[in-house]
Amino acid sequence: MNQILRHADILRADAQVHLTRATLAAQRPRALHNHDFFELFWVQNGKVRHHLPEATQTLSEGAVVFLSPGQTHALQGRGEHALVVSLCIHPALIKALGERHSLLQGHLFWAGSGLVQHHRDIRELAALNHAAVLLERSRCDTIAAEAFLLPLCAELTGETYPRGAPDWLIRACRAAQDPAVFQSGAAGLVALTGKAHPHVSRSMRKFFGLTPSDYINRIRMAHAARALTTDADPVSQIAADCGIPNMSHFHKLFRATYGDTPLQYRQKLQRQVVQPS
Repeated sequence: MNQILRHADILRADAQVHLTRATLAAQRPRALHNHDFFELFWVQNGKVRHHLPEATQTLSEGAVVFLSPGQTHALQGRGEHALVVSLCIHPALIKALGERHSLLQGHLFWAGSGLVQHHRDIRELAALNHAAVLLERSRCDTIAAEAFLLPLCAELTGETYPRGAPDWLIRACRAAQDPAVFQSGAAGLVALTGKAHPHVSRSMRKFFGLTPSDYINRIRMAHAARALTTDADPVSQIAADCGIPNMSHFHKLFRATYGDTPLQYRQKLQRQVVQPS
């Protein structure tokens, strides 16, 4: 018979979340367990076997898993130093967040599937662990719990990738949002995958309907549009920051994306709110 964990036995009377760090034993769990709360856990170090009723998954460092009440599972270390961080979250908190933020519906705890999995790269995992430390030091009340959950939920629900796309390609596309990557163009994206350029190109066309260059240029133009409306840097500097020093090419890409030249776009959308005239 599966063990049932209950939030009433774990959460303090005034707490909405409880955080646990655990180094997992390598022995296979004797049984799966169930729980009446929402659980969020991520693999902070090493590899983990995630036992489910229908299958066993191997999770690597950076895997983030959202579990709903009633989802039966168990964790097992794979090798030494398998470390996970786990959050027990009060059901009322998740219900309230879903009611207040309709865009969460269909995602994460609100997907209706019992289990949703994502992945964080090294930089994102470091940020997640930093947020977890702040949560640990807090009262773990509603405000502290939402301060932790909402930025993570906003970030993950904003990520939309084609169904069936391989993990290596999704990880590279997510990392390509970093200026250090997109400034290098398609070559920067391909280098992240560790795979041959023709293979990456075929996969991008299959799942995204875009070439690596098209994908990177979309990111570059979105970055340029934000910069044009939030600061006063010269257009030439913004183009260089995008990794496109050729101004003619930059203007062509921007106009094809937004229908205006960079200067026209800035004049239409930039608003002086600090020192309005």
